[in-house]
Amino acid sequence: MVREGSPFRGVGVIALKEAADHLTSARMHLIMGLVLLTAIGAVYGAIGRIKDTTAEDAYLFLKLFTVAREPLPSFAAFLGFLLPLVAIALGFDAINGEYNRRTMSRLLAQPIYRDAVLFGKFLGALLVIAIALLTLWLLMTGLGILFLGLPPTAADVVRSLAYLAATLACAGVWLALAIAFSAVIRSPATSALAALSVWLILTVFWGMIAPLLAGLIAPIDPLDPSTVLAQFEAQQLIARLSPQTLYAEITAILLDPAARSVGPLFMSQLQGSLYGAPLPTMESALIVWPQLSALVAAMILLFTVAYVAFQRQEVRA
Repeated sequence: MVREGSPFRGVGVIALKEAADHLTSARMHLIMGLVLLTAIGAVYGAIGRIKDTTAEDAYLFLKLFTVAREPLPSFAAFLGFLLPLVAIALGFDAINGEYNRRTMSRLLAQPIYRDAVLFGKFLGALLVIAIALLTLWLLMTGLGILFLGLPPTAADVVRSLAYLAATLACAGVWLALAIAFSAVIRSPATSALAALSVWLILTVFWGMIAPLLAGLIAPIDPLDPSTVLAQFEAQQLIARLSPQTLYAEITAILLDPAARSVGPLFMSQLQGSLYGAPLPTMESALIVWPQLSALVAAMILLFTVAYVAFQRQEVRA
């Protein structure tokens, strides 16, 4: 059968409807309330710490994201932990929820293709996450100006917006994963548990698994010092299979202008450089460009899995 018209016709309508449904749902209100409270707590702690210790620092605005005050972690650490949960909550029943409510056949009875349904659901949820991130960024900017009395510089704004874009890409990976599970598994509860299990392994346990695997792949020879470096590189490579590791490396480089590498740094790389001197924003972006590309590639790969699974399903079942 030959398709007629664009397969993406109706994507905007479905995306806006999904975004409206998410924004008015009790589930979204509860999750965003949790994120908002923790973000305000982290920023309030960071402001107090900045006033106490780093009042002369040239990058006060960026330190709002990274400085922590015990027992609270930093805003970036909070966001890296909670954002996957928000993405999973928005996507775990995107497809199987329609089957359980018996609305999928009625939805596809409209003059739209399945492509538009899947793209619309993904873009609608991603739009909601983007709105939430932008709101948090504006809130942090306002609190920083109010309590520190210093507006962010142009470089600070560019770096923080690049950090927001990377955060959205990381959320897109978890959202695509949740939608893929919702397309493969018919029970919403089971698909939610599957997505949360993957998140738990890659976020909490992967940091312990990576050294073990690196020790098996590249064991250290006591008579050969170069094997220490080889094992460290193997461990770093395995750790980067987790999107949380990639996101942490992007955060460390973009929010700290003095950071110059995400791996081992040799003396030969520091020749001619001033200790603590900041890098231009573009050079920092080039350092983490591979990590950002990997996040986008993982998002596209997982969405493709969901796309293929959804295209092969019998919608009248």
